[in-house]
Amino acid sequence: MIPNLQSFSLSKKMSAENKVILVTGGSGLIGKAIEEVVKQEKQAYENETWIFISSKDADLCNKEQTQKLFEKHKPTHVIHLAAMVGGLFHNMAHNLDFLRNNLAINDNILHTSFEFGVKKVVSCLSTCIFPDKTTYPIDETMVHNGPPHPSNFGYSYAKRMIDVSNKAYHEQHGCMFTSVIPCNVFGPHDNYNLQSSHVIPALIRKMSDAIERGDETYTVFGSGKPLRQFIYSMDLAKLFLWVLREYHSVEPIVLSVDEVDEVSIAEAAEVIKKSINFKGDLSYDTSKPDGQYKKTASNKKLRSHLPNFQFTKFEDAMKESVQWYIDNKDSARK
Repeated sequence: MIPNLQSFSLSKKMSAENKVILVTGGSGLIGKAIEEVVKQEKQAYENETWIFISSKDADLCNKEQTQKLFEKHKPTHVIHLAAMVGGLFHNMAHNLDFLRNNLAINDNILHTSFEFGVKKVVSCLSTCIFPDKTTYPIDETMVHNGPPHPSNFGYSYAKRMIDVSNKAYHEQHGCMFTSVIPCNVFGPHDNYNLQSSHVIPALIRKMSDAIERGDETYTVFGSGKPLRQFIYSMDLAKLFLWVLREYHSVEPIVLSVDEVDEVSIAEAAEVIKKSINFKGDLSYDTSKPDGQYKKTASNKKLRSHLPNFQFTKFEDAMKESVQWYIDNKDSARK
């Protein structure tokens, strides 16, 4: 079940033009959410054919394989989600890998889209690309105003270059390549690998494991003080579809919950504890790094377009996410 699916109505303008929409990274957290929302609204957009691909279909670091993928599916539109991704500790240990692999993936997707005459590409960035030293809230105009946090500079610079490339393709060739900047995403089909997962799926898995072991205490890495805006993957999916169909600018747009919805890692851990019914105590290992203290993003631009969009309550979204993990523990990505 997707909560609040009826709370936001996407434009129902039908286009006579048939669209073939290729979603890279289609088996991941955001791709699966988009697939679910597309199923819900299938009758309203019968002119759209959706193709969700994963790393099993092609190595997007390889130009030849990327071209063969486009030759096979002949997309008219692309949602580009594929990336080498990971949590704080994985990024810190592999910044070069994150830089090189993501630069290759992004260049292959964008240039192949240009070569095949793709009409629109929507790429996924991240709020971690913003400068480490900045004023808050951050917005779309501040992406390139200084170096990113050193913990994930490889990933961040590679993602920033998508924005640079989008503007260059538009200036030189008139391409409508754009990007979105989500805040921290969570939901069903997340990555629960403890070496590469983000904070929420890592906490969900570790607390679940603690319950199975009968532990009376669970230790959260870090102080729990850093602040984050978390967006439910189903909400983000609906916003992605709006961008694909209705947002016509190469300038990036932040897709984030409101500033007042920012929570600390400790608060998130308490919500997960309640959702998963962990009866023990939480402690915090302050010898572990916290990463960036805050990344508060302004969604003023989004709200200027969609003032009435209703985000799923954090607690409700967490209950859905935890239940999905419990129901799919054996097959979840680990």
